[in-house]
Amino acid sequence: MARHSNGESVFSRVARIFEGFDPDHPALTVSELSDRTGIPLPSTSRMVTEMIEYGWLCRDADKRVRLGMRIWELVARAAPVNELRATALPMMTELLAQLGQHVQLSVRSGREVLCVERLSAPGAIRNVTTVGARQPLSVSAPGLVLLAAAPTELREAVLAAPLPAAADNAATDPKALRRLLSEVRRTGVAHCAGCPDPAAAALAVPVRGAGGRTVAALSVVLPNVGAIRPVVPPLQAAGARIGRALGDTGAARTGLPDTLTA
Repeated sequence: MARHSNGESVFSRVARIFEGFDPDHPALTVSELSDRTGIPLPSTSRMVTEMIEYGWLCRDADKRVRLGMRIWELVARAAPVNELRATALPMMTELLAQLGQHVQLSVRSGREVLCVERLSAPGAIRNVTTVGARQPLSVSAPGLVLLAAAPTELREAVLAAPLPAAADNAATDPKALRRLLSEVRRTGVAHCAGCPDPAAAALAVPVRGAGGRTVAALSVVLPNVGAIRPVVPPLQAAGARIGRALGDTGAARTGLPDTLTA
């Protein structure tokens, strides 16, 4: 693989270009992209031009650079969570109609939680989480469910590292987080109030596939007021139905590779 004078491969620079975009920066000028990636402007300009030719990037009406449709097409064809999403969507749709609030499906990717699907109802509470968004495991209800079910080695590594605070009430003390994870395992439910948005609360339950392995977290985002207890039974029922459907289709074994839960 071709390398630049500093030893960095072309592939590494391409990866940095893609990672320069995020939900807060979906469109960038070439100069902004150069600043965000640290790649010199002439090199960034050349790479952007070539990636546009492949359809991996595109320019909008304001001449700003965005991810191209070709990337969406490639991911849509063979995303590792496609079977999981397809299996879960009918139950998520029913839960959305029942609760009238955001319904989300998330998986663990290393030490982060990744939102892979979200359904929203008109008039639902503001939701800061978007599909494709990542958060540390310890700062959200889906993350807590997935961290509670994670291998001991990974859980201990997370507890040993500095714990980020996404809100004033996020668990940043390892002992408190350990107790919280134990409670999540005991009850099968994680509740985060005002984290990361003070106006919202989230409830999450595990989705268990073959062999009882937790492969995803199903969650709802609702206003951070009033009782949450009535929401728990339908949420747990939907999570259990998704798990049974995964077992019936085999998607829990074949649709979610270990790279997403390692």
